[in-house]
Amino acid sequence: MRLPFVSIMLLVFCQYGLAQITEPVPNKEQPELRQGKPNDSLAISQRSEDQKASDDQKLPELTEYKIITHHHDTLHFDTVQSILKDRKFNYLRRDNFGLLRFNNIGQTYNTLAYSFRDVHQYPAIGMRSKHFNYMEVEDMHYYHVPTPTTELMYKTAFEQGQLLDAIITLNTSPQLNFSVGYKGLRSIGKYQNILTSTGNFRATASYRTKNNRYRLRAHMASQDLLNNENGGLDSLGIANFEEGTEEFLERSTFDPRFEDANNFLVGKRYYLDHQYTIARKRDSLNNAKLQVDHTFNYETKFYEFEQTAANGFFGDSFVSSDLKDRAQLRTMYNQVGLSFQNEILGKFRGFANYYDYQYFFNSVLFREDGTLIPNNLAGNDIALGGSWKHTVAGLDLFAEASVNLSGDLGGDYFKASASYAVNDDLAVGADIASSTTAPNFNMILYQSSYKNYNWYNPNFENQKKQYLGVHLNSKKWLNVSVEYSILDDHVYFAEQAGTDQDTILVAPAQFGGSIDHLSVKLQKAFSYGRLALDNTVQYQEVSQSEDILNVPQFITRNTLYYTNRLFKRALFLQTGVTFNYFTSFSANAYNPLIGEFYVQNDTEIGDFPRLDLFVNLKVRNTRIFFKWEHVNSSFTGYNYFSAPGHPYRDRVIRFGVVWNFFR
Repeated sequence: MRLPFVSIMLLVFCQYGLAQITEPVPNKEQPELRQGKPNDSLAISQRSEDQKASDDQKLPELTEYKIITHHHDTLHFDTVQSILKDRKFNYLRRDNFGLLRFNNIGQTYNTLAYSFRDVHQYPAIGMRSKHFNYMEVEDMHYYHVPTPTTELMYKTAFEQGQLLDAIITLNTSPQLNFSVGYKGLRSIGKYQNILTSTGNFRATASYRTKNNRYRLRAHMASQDLLNNENGGLDSLGIANFEEGTEEFLERSTFDPRFEDANNFLVGKRYYLDHQYTIARKRDSLNNAKLQVDHTFNYETKFYEFEQTAANGFFGDSFVSSDLKDRAQLRTMYNQVGLSFQNEILGKFRGFANYYDYQYFFNSVLFREDGTLIPNNLAGNDIALGGSWKHTVAGLDLFAEASVNLSGDLGGDYFKASASYAVNDDLAVGADIASSTTAPNFNMILYQSSYKNYNWYNPNFENQKKQYLGVHLNSKKWLNVSVEYSILDDHVYFAEQAGTDQDTILVAPAQFGGSIDHLSVKLQKAFSYGRLALDNTVQYQEVSQSEDILNVPQFITRNTLYYTNRLFKRALFLQTGVTFNYFTSFSANAYNPLIGEFYVQNDTEIGDFPRLDLFVNLKVRNTRIFFKWEHVNSSFTGYNYFSAPGHPYRDRVIRFGVVWNFFR
């Protein structure tokens, strides 16, 4: 079904693209030719009435093409080519500093840099390795555009396949907007049985009445992420890999651990939030209003692992063939809020949450020792909370808290922030957070065809987290972010007895001690003429009695590039080299059976530079990207991914384009 749908979408986008022959004028008046001269009778006589009406109408500016985030921040379609756009031209469509991609696009990422800033009141399904490209509620965008707008992003994949991300949005009136988007990927990769195939479909709608008394936002998302899994290289393959054996220069000649397995994550979500102003009062001294709001979110997910024949890599199994594990989660979330706002007191809001969940498998399991592994976790939680937001003497203040009143899995949280713009260049801010959250569902309960991957942990304590962050942003000086976090009762996946180089036995465990994590991140760009050097450096330090949270102490990314305009300024050129480096550390290893990373302390990766060359171009509203990734890679001396499940990434030349059309 995916191929016909994508074909139809491409035809629609192409139709709009070919029809879009005008561009919005970026922050300047119309050229004189378009405005016409009232005393030129010959020119006027040669124009039709429709043409004259069009000439008299000013074209919209780029800043009128707005993108509204989930948190109501307003951005706009930006066609400028910059080093920041180069950083976001990837599978995730965001800066992936602190992430280390696996060998094929669409696979998972190893985390180098951690941040514990976000708080969550309810647990997730788990399978976190599958969620890097999963669009959550906070990732959805809404739009407001004066004319139909299209954005197309294309990028080559590894071997056979492509990556396409397309969005079309239009306002049927100033009050009503619709958008439809789809991101699809298919890439075979360089190793055997490592194909990736993913799709992210989303549709949004936003509406407001003319008097702004009622506002509504809604979206629907349907996402599927398929990965063929080969378990990485076996012990012989790792030896040939690290020694650089000549017969194995071709990656497809490596024998993986297995060639008959895949895991699959599918999610569907229906989301709505709307608000109504009950009463408002506007005068010269005050602007007050009373509002009621409601948020609804219904989401279903299932995760599958399939394998044709059992493999000793995961230990003993109940069946020898046609293995199929399936975990399912259904959640429904409702929040009702009432808020009062005026210019003196700020905005006070109280809310109530109702969260209903059902996480389940198809059967009940009795272990050989007589213990029972149930097939579901179901229930509901009720919570109350409140928030306050105000600006005092230029200082933006915000605080929010929520307490769970009933239910087994709901948590509590408190978060607050303050920010201040000292001047046009310098802004400072600080935020704190404290939360208790239940472990993810797959850490509490899991069932599998493999005997060692069945567990039930109803006695896990809620995980506790305290966070403090200080941030400073200045283009003139530098950007600084300092974060300090304390984790208590942290739940993680750990190796079990019997694990070796050719066997992975993993189960969840809870660490009863405290983990202290300090992160300092610096970013500064220097320029001289047409040359520029952009630098990002991060330092991390962890204090813990056991090696649970493993991170590299230093991470750096430095980009030296040249910028110029050619061919009478019609072509924008940006070319340079990016240097990536992180110190060696015991990276978490990947387990394809459960779609999770687990802690291992036997193999270290890192302590070797990676170089990427790039050439970026811009012609009108089209941005073109050429990138030669990992130009300094050779077959010997690289052991980044020789740990289980970590085949190494090779040098490759890739090409991509981003088009923006404004009809």
